[in-house]
Amino acid sequence: MSTLALDQVSRWFGDVVAVNDVTMTIGPGVTGLLGPNGAGKSTLIHMMGGFLEPSAGTVLLDGEPVWRHEEAYRRIGLVPEREGMYDGASGWEFVLANARLHRLPDPEAAARRALDVVQMTDAQDRDVATYSKGMKQRVKMATALVHDPPVLLLDEPFNGMDPRQRLQLMDLLRSMGEQGRTVLFSSHILEEVEQIATTIQVVVAGRHAASGDFREIRRLMTERPHQYTIRSDDDRALASALIAEPSASGVELVGAGREEVARGEGGSLHVQVTDFPVFVRALPALAARRGIRLFQVTPADESLESVFAYLVAR
Repeated sequence: MSTLALDQVSRWFGDVVAVNDVTMTIGPGVTGLLGPNGAGKSTLIHMMGGFLEPSAGTVLLDGEPVWRHEEAYRRIGLVPEREGMYDGASGWEFVLANARLHRLPDPEAAARRALDVVQMTDAQDRDVATYSKGMKQRVKMATALVHDPPVLLLDEPFNGMDPRQRLQLMDLLRSMGEQGRTVLFSSHILEEVEQIATTIQVVVAGRHAASGDFREIRRLMTERPHQYTIRSDDDRALASALIAEPSASGVELVGAGREEVARGEGGSLHVQVTDFPVFVRALPALAARRGIRLFQVTPADESLESVFAYLVAR
């Protein structure tokens, strides 16, 4: 059972800060590294795996630095997002080569075991060039498992997998977490993470935004203020009514500009909502009582970037 500890870790590339002062601990079990694309997840994983030196701070595996520490590499399995595979080799040859690079006492037996774990034995003699994206993902998984490491790092492992392959990999990760391995995988999809992760680490724009049980992260996301754009046949009357609605904390009447008028469109309302389950029930009832027709009710801030930015502010 191993633990990865990041202490005030930063990484910059020239003037670009990819990871900014991140402190977190990854222990046994399955941890999801959640964040929008470009949040710095891959950079964090590469530093945890010892393939990238932190510009500042330390990454420790059981108290020992990971960077340029050969023994640490023997205890980590990495599944990068990029392929980095040899199309002229078969799946068997690729996994076997990795087993030999680790100088395992019986590389053939280790390669067979790893390919069996990821259910790729039937296709192991085919060239990697003929594999689908999901099959390549599973072969990369086999190379990461071939030396039986206690720590497994996976960067967007579900990309390109069909539903059956995704379920198989989810079951495999759950099993490894239950065995006491330290498993970390990155994703930008909350539903994907919460199905298998017991702990979630959220990163946004290179910063550590939140951590904890996925239920707590989901609660923070659900209870955050929401913004809606609303169009109706009487925006002024609707704005007046919404000001008295307890679930709405702010109402802004936005007039139509020249472009909107040219397209035959009117203005709109921007509404800040503090209790959106109550609001979405109250709005149609309120409009019906006032005889107002609703043309459009659109969440204005439902992107992952906006949700995670709220967590950063917290």
